[in-house]
Amino acid sequence: MTRKPGLGGLLLLGAAAFGAYKYSKMSDQQKKDLLDKGKKLVNDNLGGLGNMFGKRTGMPTMNGNPV
Repeated sequence: MTRKPGLGGLLLLGAAAFGAYKYSKMSDQQKKDLLDKGKKLVNDNLGGLGNMFGKRTGMPTMNGNPV
């Protein structure tokens, strides 16, 4: 049984296509600024989440490997 895409799916697809278009028209400096802004947003709001997924910060190491 196949299902037709609904209005929500088409709107989401249109928003993604528009975002990709706008990103492709940005200068390199604007892309770098956007990346920095996204990293700041993630670190400010989801900073502790990185430790749950294997990022180790402040851990002692021996020959580059965690102890």
